[in-house]
Amino acid sequence: MADAPSVKLDDIDRKILAELTRDGRLSVTAVAENVHISRAHAYSRIARLTESGVLTKFTALVDPIKAGLRASAYVTLKLRQHSWRALKDALKAIPEVHHIALVGGNFDVILLVRAVDNVDLRRVIFDQIQSMPGILDTQTFLVFEDMDTR
Repeated sequence: MADAPSVKLDDIDRKILAELTRDGRLSVTAVAENVHISRAHAYSRIARLTESGVLTKFTALVDPIKAGLRASAYVTLKLRQHSWRALKDALKAIPEVHHIALVGGNFDVILLVRAVDNVDLRRVIFDQIQSMPGILDTQTFLVFEDMDTR
């Protein structure tokens, strides 16, 4: 993704993105009304944003507690040099891993892990993540409360 060229966005594009970020279920007609453009114009803009990869998918935000995922943690990983390519697919295959970021700093990767309880969280971290070849060290930060800002 870092090598992908950025797409030029104007104010209308940004307003469309803000509307769809606020509510991904909005119809094209509703987006057009909220942004004050025609439905055809909104449709072509959304299609262009999707084709160019700016809009990658439409999804729902789930309240983890209400969905039964009562234990969450951020887990940082230090990796053996050159192990990222092999590890990223294995990490993506773990259903409890909800976000993966390759970062710079004192560690190489940070994960958001959500599980039904602390026993399940421990299983995922100790049995699945820590046992992967190429992972040198992990640190776990329990989440006591979290909230989406968008």
